[in-house]
Amino acid sequence: MHEAAHGRAPAVATGIKRVLPDRVVFTYQGDGDLAAIGTAEIIHAAMRGEKFTTIFVNNAVYGMTGGQMAPTTLIGQHATTAPFGRSIEHYGSPLQMSELLATIPGAAYIERVTVTKPAHIAKAKRAIKKAFEIQIQGLGFTMIEVLSTCPTNWGMTPIEALGWLEEAMIPVYPLGVFRDVTKKEA
Repeated sequence: MHEAAHGRAPAVATGIKRVLPDRVVFTYQGDGDLAAIGTAEIIHAAMRGEKFTTIFVNNAVYGMTGGQMAPTTLIGQHATTAPFGRSIEHYGSPLQMSELLATIPGAAYIERVTVTKPAHIAKAKRAIKKAFEIQIQGLGFTMIEVLSTCPTNWGMTPIEALGWLEEAMIPVYPLGVFRDVTKKEA
């Protein structure tokens, strides 16, 4: 196991995978890490078709540093740095990383899942397994985006947070496969 500076996990994973190509390599990144400071790193890893897997946890807020607005914070969602809610005029729109990365030819498999219900957890496990299988086959970059809750920074109970994720996040971040090079594209 190796730790990387914030936002630099794709660069470290690239180095490890190139030196040890037979190893299964993955990064585990939050929305601030991947979609803010690490945006260029993840985009260029996908552009190069780097053969590692990224598990991207999107809870629409900087959950580990106090609840600041993230690139994935929803319109109207409150955060410590957006106390009146995110507005398009002031902060822009939420960044949809799965949709963005799916447009890049080096990306082999991109899927968005959630962990709100047992059936969703089972689907998330299958998606992660498939991403690793595609990595092992050497087909290119893979990423699984996992929609997750942050009850503390959202100011909700865990049950309320599960409901909010289903009602507010999934319409903005729809679940599904965005790119899969193992399937014939129409």
